[in-house]
Amino acid sequence: MKREKQLAYLSLGLVSIIWGTTYVAARIGAQHMPGFFVAGLRQFFSGLVVVAYFLARGYKMPEWPVIRQLSLQGILLLCISNGLITWSMEYISGGLAAIIVALVPLFVAFFTARLCRHKQITRWMVVGWITGFAGIVVIFYDYLGALHNTRFVLGVVLAFISVLSWSYGTVYAARTRPAVDILFSAGLQMLIAGVIMLLICVFTGQYVFLGNAGRDAWLALLYLVVFGSLIAYSAYAFALSKLPATQVSLYAYINPIVAVGLGWAILSEEMNLQMLMGASITLTGVYLVNSEIKKQKQ
Repeated sequence: MKREKQLAYLSLGLVSIIWGTTYVAARIGAQHMPGFFVAGLRQFFSGLVVVAYFLARGYKMPEWPVIRQLSLQGILLLCISNGLITWSMEYISGGLAAIIVALVPLFVAFFTARLCRHKQITRWMVVGWITGFAGIVVIFYDYLGALHNTRFVLGVVLAFISVLSWSYGTVYAARTRPAVDILFSAGLQMLIAGVIMLLICVFTGQYVFLGNAGRDAWLALLYLVVFGSLIAYSAYAFALSKLPATQVSLYAYINPIVAVGLGWAILSEEMNLQMLMGASITLTGVYLVNSEIKKQKQ
C-alpha cells in the first residue's frame, strides 16, 4: 500500500509537469489544424496504442455497463474538456488557458462538497473560491480591450466550459471505479473519446488532411500523443485511483507556471506582472479551499 501511494504521488508529479508543457504543444497544433481535430487525433491514436497492447496480452473487452461508465468518463474528461481547451487555443494563448484551468481544484472541491454529503462547505472554502475568481478578474483586467473580439471571448468561454467538465468528470471518475485494469480503462476512455471527436470533426468539416498539416503540427501531435496522453493521462488515471480527487486536482498548481514560462520562452507569449499577480491570487484561493478539505479528512 505504501509503495502504491508513493507511485501515485510520483504519477501526480509527472502530470503536474508534463501537462504544463502540453499547452505549448496544443497551441502549436491548433495554429496548423482545428483544435478539436488535434485533440481528437491525440486521444484516438493514444487510445488505439493502449487498447491494442492490452488486447494483444489477452485482456478481454469489459461488459457493456463498464463500457458505458468509461464512455461517460471519456466524454467528460477528454471529449468535452480536452477537446474544448485545445479548441480554445485557436483564440487564446496557452498560458492564459492554463491559468483558467488552474480553477479546476476549486470546482473539484465544489462538486465533491455537493456530491459527498459528509463534506461541508465552510466559510474559508467560500473565501477561497472568491479569492480564486478574484485572481482571474485581475488577469482579465489586462484583457478588457480584447473583450470586443468575439474570437477571444469564444476562447475564454470554451476554456471555462472545459474546466467545469473536467472538474465534474474527475469527481465522477473517483466515485465510479470499474473493476478494470487502470491503464486499460484509461486507454478505452481515450479511444472512445477520440472516435467521438473525430466523427464530430468529419460531420462539421473541422479537419484537415494530415499530409497538408506540416512538420510542426506533426511534432506537436506526436508530443501530445506520447507525453500528454500515453504517459500523463495514464499517470493521472493511476493517481486518481489511489488518491482523493481533491488531492489529484492539485496538479493545477504547477501547470500554469510551466505553461506560462514555456509559452513566453518558446512562443513569445505575453507574460507580465499583472498576469503573475493574478495567477498567484488564484493559486492562493485554491490553497485555501484544499486546506479546508484536508481539515475535514482529519
